[in-house]
Amino acid sequence: MSTSTYTGDVAVGGPADVRELPGLTITKVAVSEMANNAYLLRCTATGEALLVDAAAEPETLRALIGGTDLRTVVTTHRHWDHHRALPDVVRETGAVTVAHPADAAELPVPVQRPVEHGDPVTVGAQVLEVVHLRGHTPGSIALVWRGPGDAGVHVFTGDSLFPGGVGKTWSAEDFASLVDDVEQRLFAVLPDEAWVYPGHGSDTTIGAERPHLAEWRERGW
Repeated sequence: MSTSTYTGDVAVGGPADVRELPGLTITKVAVSEMANNAYLLRCTATGEALLVDAAAEPETLRALIGGTDLRTVVTTHRHWDHHRALPDVVRETGAVTVAHPADAAELPVPVQRPVEHGDPVTVGAQVLEVVHLRGHTPGSIALVWRGPGDAGVHVFTGDSLFPGGVGKTWSAEDFASLVDDVEQRLFAVLPDEAWVYPGHGSDTTIGAERPHLAEWRERGW
């Protein structure tokens, strides 16, 4: 995988962290009292861009986007802290809104492109795969990018997977659903070195989290 100074450790009010990869530049910023992560993905071949979670602080996201040709905004799930800036970003850029239909009704703007498990979402010449992870919300999704050459595999997980566990759930059934989906749809198919970009906090890798699955099941969260 390409090396860089990127760590994924960002703080609200602090600078963005930038990762230059073959085919894609990933820029991470933290916003709001909830310390939400927003990610700008820019195709290096075309300059087109995609934003993962227009969470809050429109002015911060405006600076993040800059003069980039933002074509798409993906909302990972319906919780309010992940879409407060969505109306402003869409109004200012004309970007197409993408989300899973099970969460679409809760978003503050219409979802122009509903996506299901396995659907592709493009950013310029690059393709991301939608992974439906049911449990944190009914329509929570992750995005998987399998980069060219030594770019590696990169996963934007919203609030479904973090360092140390899966996202919060509100019933035993939802917890079981989320853990099962994370096991079957992420852990079972992605390599250890796949990099995980969560909706809050620091990044991790699939290999760092996979060995703890039984522990998570035992503790129930």
